[in-house]
Amino acid sequence: MLLKTQTMVHAIVFLFILVTQVSAYRLCPKCGKTKVPYPLSTAENCGDPRYRIYCNDGVLEFMSAEGSSYKILSVSPKANKLVIKPPSINLDTCYSSDLNQGGLSLDESLPFNISTRNTVMLFNCSDNILLSPLNCSSSSFCREFEKSREGRGCRGTLCCHFLKDSSMTSHRIRVRVGGCTAYTCVVDKQADDSIESWNFGIELQWLPPN
Repeated sequence: MLLKTQTMVHAIVFLFILVTQVSAYRLCPKCGKTKVPYPLSTAENCGDPRYRIYCNDGVLEFMSAEGSSYKILSVSPKANKLVIKPPSINLDTCYSSDLNQGGLSLDESLPFNISTRNTVMLFNCSDNILLSPLNCSSSSFCREFEKSREGRGCRGTLCCHFLKDSSMTSHRIRVRVGGCTAYTCVVDKQADDSIESWNFGIELQWLPPN
């Protein structure tokens, strides 16, 4: 009986040490003042490499499939979500800074996707977009954004908005010359929200590790 008890104690201690070592090995250090929760990974020796993000000069960044970097504004590990900063819009051309990469594109082989809580606004669009079901009316949310300092470069262009729902691709927000050349995004926008309360960002969610 004593031998059996000692064996169990040794097994428990071994498992505790193993778990502690694995946790310490997998958890990435802070990036600046921001914690990097598991499974997110900023290096090869921590986190899960499938959930790769980047720490540059103390700032967390997410990289698209096309190589564009987006600042991470917040991380919600319990919800398996993070929010990235939308691209800047050139005030002279109404072009998004990621226009040359075709907008935001996620690698479909990785566990990240664009959540359904994003309201996307497109600017400087061709007339072809009027054939789509998007809201391109004078009451579209994009008209409010055009009046802001950030959106004034797109004032007077054809613009539309849509809610990124489950019927659309969850891995891309597309812009291109000949289509729409700029976009921005607001997370969890409600119909009666004023622009001062808009939460600008693109919310991404990730599938938990197996």
